[in-house]
Formats: sequence, structure tokens, C-alpha cells
Amino acid sequence: MSRQRRSGAIDTDSGTESGGARKKKASATQVDLSGFKALRSVMRIRPFRRLWVVTGVASLGDWLGLLATATFASAQVSGSAAKGLAFGSVIAVRLLPALVLGPVAGVMADRFDRRLTMVICDLLRFVLFASIPAVALFTEAPEITIGWAAIATFLIETVTLMWIPAKEAAVPNLIPKARLEIANQLTLITTYGITPVLAGLSIAALDRVTRAGGTTPPEWAEASNLALYFNALSRLAMALVVFVGIKEISGRAVGPRTEHQSMLRQFVEGWKYVGKTPLVRGLVFGILGAFAGGGIVIGTAQFFAKSLNAGDAAFYLLFGTLFVGLGVGIAVGPAVVRDLSRRRWFGMSIVLAGASVLVLAASIHLTMALLGALLVGAGAGMAFLSGVTLLGGEVGDDVRGRVFAFVQTAVRVVLMLAIALSSSLVGLGGSRQLTIADLGISISSTRLLLLAAGLFGIFTGISAFRQMDDKPGVPVLPDLWGSIRGRPLSAGEKFVPRGVFVVFEGGEGAGKSTQVTALADALRRDGHDVVVTREPGATDVGQRIRSLVLGRHSGAGLAPRAEALLYAADRADHVATVVRPALGRGAVVISDRYVDSSLAYQGAGRTLPVEEVSWLSSWATGGLKPDLVVLLDIDPRAGLERVAARGAGADRLESESVSFHDRVRYAFLDLADADPKRYLVVDATQPTGEIAALVHDRVGDILPDPPPPPPAEEVADALNTFAEADRP
Repeated sequence: MSRQRRSGAIDTDSGTESGGARKKKASATQVDLSGFKALRSVMRIRPFRRLWVVTGVASLGDWLGLLATATFASAQVSGSAAKGLAFGSVIAVRLLPALVLGPVAGVMADRFDRRLTMVICDLLRFVLFASIPAVALFTEAPEITIGWAAIATFLIETVTLMWIPAKEAAVPNLIPKARLEIANQLTLITTYGITPVLAGLSIAALDRVTRAGGTTPPEWAEASNLALYFNALSRLAMALVVFVGIKEISGRAVGPRTEHQSMLRQFVEGWKYVGKTPLVRGLVFGILGAFAGGGIVIGTAQFFAKSLNAGDAAFYLLFGTLFVGLGVGIAVGPAVVRDLSRRRWFGMSIVLAGASVLVLAASIHLTMALLGALLVGAGAGMAFLSGVTLLGGEVGDDVRGRVFAFVQTAVRVVLMLAIALSSSLVGLGGSRQLTIADLGISISSTRLLLLAAGLFGIFTGISAFRQMDDKPGVPVLPDLWGSIRGRPLSAGEKFVPRGVFVVFEGGEGAGKSTQVTALADALRRDGHDVVVTREPGATDVGQRIRSLVLGRHSGAGLAPRAEALLYAADRADHVATVVRPALGRGAVVISDRYVDSSLAYQGAGRTLPVEEVSWLSSWATGGLKPDLVVLLDIDPRAGLERVAARGAGADRLESESVSFHDRVRYAFLDLADADPKRYLVVDATQPTGEIAALVHDRVGDILPDPPPPPPAEEVADALNTFAEADRP
């Protein structure tokens, strides 16, 4: 049901008033800016910001270099066959070093100073990229030019294999672990979403500008040459910035135990770590399976487009849609799954990608194929992001470089083999037409390969999920649905709450008890099953805890951490014995205070670390979150005057200083700012009736309709039956 918002609600997204006042403006629209706040929190970290900027520029240069190197090689020969061979050969050469030097690169990333490794690698790439067009200026023999381009490309890729593990292993040390996912989002979107497009547009624009007016530019000013020079300079800039401005990267990951080990010994230990660690083993298996399936899709894509009776335009459209899905998965995935375990998300993303490949295999129309390609890309993007984040956050620093090197080497080899084998096998078996409802469906080796890739992807995702699952016994789909709703299931929780959980929060004297009673009465009149509860003191154990934490004398001298633990103990018993059973049967649970009170009073008021208080409350509740938090906002001075007017005497918290209550109030408002969709902030100085009507309207928007009353005839029959049974 939808109702017009009343004017008493406070917009939690508006700015603060002058003089530091925290009164909020009324507004009918609330915008969730939490994602932007997380992005700003990452960009405020200077070492990461600098690294991200120069990596973005270097990534643009690398994509330009990839296109320009291949174009440069093909431009040195004549004839379409020779040009195609030269173009493909340069691309293939970029994959070869992974077979030879990939595993060794990880040992070097863990053994030597990562900052110096990155600087030296970038200086070498600067020289090598600049040498490709420079050699062409001093020789007219195309075989020498192409030969050196291939050699330089091989050397560049070899150096890159050492640079990537050093960089990937260093990034988790620059930022807090909680912000690693948003940092990876930013990097991956820049590297695989923005810069490839800019590179293609840039090299096309360079070619158009250099050939403006129909004139042929000098050889040094060819678009491919300029792109290679830009790539070289971007690597020089990267080396200078890392060496001068990001000294936090410095350091080796080798600890005392491994300091005197040989490179061979470290190499063997790295491989053993991958094989013996369930998390890493599941990650590697899942990533390799996903890329194997992706390689088959790429290798068969052009033939698949023909099976749809579409031309080359359909192939490019499918290919572009795949990358659009990749960007969507990386950018939007975390916001959709929210608090879902990242280990579970990784396996589920691979299953999604595999199932989407099956959609491709069964597509009978381009529209259906485009949907499948979009979902394949989205699943791959989410798996990529969650996998990289887990590797960076869960793998120890002393072995992180070797694990990243192992993954990147294996990915390149598997991708190359999958593309090569699928493109070779796709022509075998021919194609047959199957007529269903006058639709000509091509059953070909292409579709069979896609079918195999989809099934293999699903198998890989399920296998990885089982190896990595950190919530055994918790059903998967209910956990996913609960996470999307902001209420993930905890380990051992076997049900999805069917009821609605509403919490009233606010400072002393805000009128929470009055509004709890008013809302409960209104909902009962509407026919809802309502359970009213409070914290602390809703259970027998809670009553005893309440006397400890709020009693004027018994709680004297109670340490802040002890106080926080007592509130958590009350909350754990409260949720287990009152809240969850009521939600499980579909009731509306209305609680006077919940987790936010601990974050505000013990976190801000007692100045305990808010992250620790949050974790403690989350553990106590099993991650259970309310569907709506009604924050009754009032100036502490006015609220304490109301408390004094009651004449009942102040408890321990009510007796605290005004500055304590100011901190509590601001903490409540900050929590509402961080999650405005879950909060209704109301000015508690309004008349009681207006507040009650406003709250009832908002709660009505999230409540299911109550069960309809029985027909009047059934009620009359039941009364008559009861009356007859009661007669003597």
C-alpha cells in the first residue's frame, strides 16, 4: 500500500545547519549515498589514490599498446593473409611468457622489494615500448621490424608478469580490509570498462587527425607509433610516481622463516599452499573453470552468430554485450547482494555465468542470445571482483604474490587453450536443422560446445562453493534473498523470517514508549499479529541485566566494555527467544531499542571503537537487521527536561552529561545518513498524534496486507453452532 508522506519526517540526506546544529530538512525523496561515501573513503587514502590514477593512465597506454603493436606489425607487410598472420602472431606472443616465467614471477614478488620491482619493471617497459617504433625508423626491412616487435612484445609481457603480482600483493597493504572490495571495483572498472573504450576511440581519433586533409603523415607520426610512444611515457610516469610518491609499497613479504630459503623452495611452497588451502583451492578452481568457459564462448562466438542467421554485426554486438555485462557485474553486484558472504557470492556468480552460457546455447533469436551474453558477463564480472577481493583479503602477505602469479599464469594458459581448442573443434560435426513450430533451429557443434561449457561452469561453481562455503547448513537461496533484503542468514539459521521487524530508537525523553504503544494498537486494529518488546529487559535474563546496566546504584563503576558485553548478552537472548520466533510465524515485532542504541551509547557515548561494538552486536544477533528503524530525534536538553518532568528519577544513562547525550544524538543521525532507505527520522517535538500517524503510514508501506476477515455468513454460523453446543 502506498501513502503520501507527511511533513514531519526528517530527510537524513540533507546537510547540517549553521552552528553545528543537526536538524534535518523535510523531503519526500531519500537518496542512498552510502556507495559514494565508501568511494570517497577509499579515494581519501593518498597512496591508493596516486596508484589508481597512474594505473589508469598506464592501463590506457597498455590497451593502446596492444592495439598499436598488432596494427604496427600488420602495417609492415602487404597482402591480407600476411597482415592477418602478423596481427595474430603479435597477439599470440603476448600469451607465451606465461607458460615459461609466470610461476617464477610470483616468487620474485614475494622475495624482493615490491616497490623497486614495480619501478624497475616499468622502466624496462618504457624502453621496450619506445623501441618498437624507433627500430622501424632505422631500418626498411619489414622482417627486422616485425621480428623486433615480436621480441619486444615477448619481453614486455615477461616483465609484466613480474609487475602484476608485485602490484596486486601490495594493494591490500595500502587500504583497510573493509574497503578492499570498493578499491577493487574502482580498479577493475577503470582497467576493463573505461580504458579499453578510450583506447579504441583514441587510436581511431589519432588516425583520423594524422590523416586529415588526405595527406599521409610521416612515419613517426603514424597513429600506431604515437600510441606506442604514449604507452612508453605512461610507464615512465608510473615508475616515477611509485618511486617518489608511493613509498608505502616498500617492503618484502619474506618473513624470518623464509628469509634464507632458495627461490626453488619458495616456488614449491607457493604451489603447496594453493593445493592445501581450501579457500585458495576453491578460488583457483572456480576462476580457471570460469575462464575456460569464457574461452569457449569467445572461440565459438563468430560461428554462433552465423548459426543465428546473423552477420558480423551480430558477432560484434554479442562481444560488446559481454563486456557491458562484465562492467555491470563489477559495478552493481556488491550493491545487489549487500551482506551476502563473499565466499558464497563467488561460487554463485560462476554458477550464474555457467547457466547463462546454457541460455546462449539454447538461443533461437539474437535477442535471447544478447540476454545470455549480458548475464554471462555479469556473472563473470561478479566472480572476478569477489575472487580478487578474497585473494587480497584472505591470503597471507608472505605468499600473496605467488598466489596471484599462479592465478594469472593459469588463467592465461587455460584461456589460450580454451580459445584454441574450441575454435578448432567448432567446425567438426557440421550442422543440422531442427524444425520446431516452423522455427529453423541449427543444432551444430557450436551449440554443443556452448552446452558443454555451460554445464562445466555450473559444475565448477558448485565445486568451488562447497570448498569455500563459510556457512555450512544455511540454505543458499534463502540466504541470498535475505541478503538482498539486508537480512542475511547466520550459520545455523534455517529459516527466512516471514514477519516484519520495526525498531524505535532515539535519545532520552524522545517518546519511544508512547509511539511503540500507539503503533502496536493501530496495527492490532488493522488485524496484524503484533509482538511488543524492548531492550534491555524483555526476558528473565534481560531483566537481571537491565538492573545491572541501568540501576542507579548497582551499575556504579561499570566499565564501558563490560557494559557493552552485558547489552550484547541481553540482545542475544532477546533475539533468540523473542524476536526470531515471532518473525518466524509472521508477526510484526516492535522493539523499543536495538543494535543502534549500542552503537550510539557505547560506541559514541562511551567512545568505544564503533567497529568492535558493531561486530559484537552482529554476532549476538546472528546478523538480524530490522526492516525499519524509526528514529525519534530530539535535542538532548529538551529530552532530559521531559525525563525530569516525569519525576521518577533518572537512571544511569539519563544521569550522564549533556555532552554524552549530544554524542549519542549525532551518532544516531549519522547511522540514519548511512542507510536512509531503512530509516524514518522524525522530529520528536511534534504532537504525539502527528508522529503516530506518520509512523503508521511508513510502516504500512512495508507490511503485507492482513488476512481478510471471514464472511459474515461464516461468523453467524459459527456463533449459532457455539450457542447450540452451550445449551443444556
